[in-house]
Amino acid sequence: MFAQSVFFMSLNALLLRTVYENVHDFKMIQPFSEPKIYTGGVDISMWSKLSNEQKTTALSKEWYLYYSYRNPTTGKLKRQPNIKAGVNRYKTKRERLSFLKVMKESLLELLKAGFNPYNHDPELERKFFGSLESVELNSTNVVNSSKKTNIKEVEINPTTEIESISVMKALKLGLETKKRTLSSSTYGRYASRVNQFEKWLENEGLIEESIESVSKKTIIKYLNKVLETTSARNRNNVRGVLSSLFNTLEDNEIIEENFVRKINVLQAKASRNKTYTPQQQKEIYEYMEQHDSILLLFVQFVSYNFLRPIEVCRLRIEDIDVVDKKLYVRAKNKMVKIKIIPEILIECLPDLAEMNKKHFLFTPDKIGGAWDSEENNKRDYFSKRFKKVKDHFGLGKDYGLYSFRHTFITKLYRQIRKEYSQFEAKSRLMMITGHTTMIALNQYLRDIDAELPEDYSNLIKD
Repeated sequence: MFAQSVFFMSLNALLLRTVYENVHDFKMIQPFSEPKIYTGGVDISMWSKLSNEQKTTALSKEWYLYYSYRNPTTGKLKRQPNIKAGVNRYKTKRERLSFLKVMKESLLELLKAGFNPYNHDPELERKFFGSLESVELNSTNVVNSSKKTNIKEVEINPTTEIESISVMKALKLGLETKKRTLSSSTYGRYASRVNQFEKWLENEGLIEESIESVSKKTIIKYLNKVLETTSARNRNNVRGVLSSLFNTLEDNEIIEENFVRKINVLQAKASRNKTYTPQQQKEIYEYMEQHDSILLLFVQFVSYNFLRPIEVCRLRIEDIDVVDKKLYVRAKNKMVKIKIIPEILIECLPDLAEMNKKHFLFTPDKIGGAWDSEENNKRDYFSKRFKKVKDHFGLGKDYGLYSFRHTFITKLYRQIRKEYSQFEAKSRLMMITGHTTMIALNQYLRDIDAELPEDYSNLIKD
């Protein structure tokens, strides 16, 4: 039996011995996570689809086996030192993966048998390994090679723990990764919610702690705080952002598991801007014609071409073909959509012929000009600009720029219905509004109450 003062044999060497004996007699509650293989930061199942450069980059990194074990002091799973055991001497994916798979199976058998990195057990070691001489592994059993790998004893403290990444560094890594995959407008909203979460963690005294200290309970506590101060809808949006972020951390081997995805989504009441009455729309148009002609034209694009406000913000001079009456709309995450420009909107447009084709159609000061700002900021600018109009008419939060889209789609649909059946009317409307499915259009029309019954008084008279 080894004296406590003597370092026990390297875990690397223990794993490289084939497990000969049945270990199922050592059953216990598993205080460990299942070992996982790190393959250079890529999804190994997608290896055949990677470029040569991506494969080379992955193979240039250290591959290893890793797992967590419950710390007897804190009671929390603690990630243990990475296990390499010479795997990175192999130069191909097949060799490394074959080697690590054998290592993984052996480590799992050891853990199930009772191996504890915090408390070495000579009886267990003798059960598995007999003597503690240097272990020689015939690598043909691992990678089908004729070479042999000699692993010498390495003195190691079994309770040594690797330094875990801090919450602050983990969040920064997650944001940097997301920035390369999200559009600028989406990333702006994404980063804003993550930064708010970071401030809350700082107030809770967790920002400098290990990322492993952030638990499911921590996230639920924060989401409850968001729910108290905002709404169920916003709480669900924050949950979605954090789940996406923690999924990135899991993919990058920073955390063991994305537990945020297991947190339930609350039922949130849908909200939608109201439609304007014909009289309200007429008065608002007249007011903007006198006081803000730029805003009026912005609203007319929403009203007559049924664009979303952010789509109007994306328009450049080159997107408007007055001669052919075509509008090229840059939709989010989709190819450019082509829509006709109705004559009613053509009549509202100024002369665009001499304007810089690359300039934006709408700017704060004029039609056609440079405007270096994020799309969301532009949309918010025109929303705030329209609020002054709303305040003049005493309109509340239920009304906005989107209300014009609802108003004119309703007006158009009811006019078409005078001549066509419900199905024919919707088919014609679908081509104009840009809805991609009849189901989506039906849902939209229901939400804005576009289809109303005729007067039914005669049916309920005595």
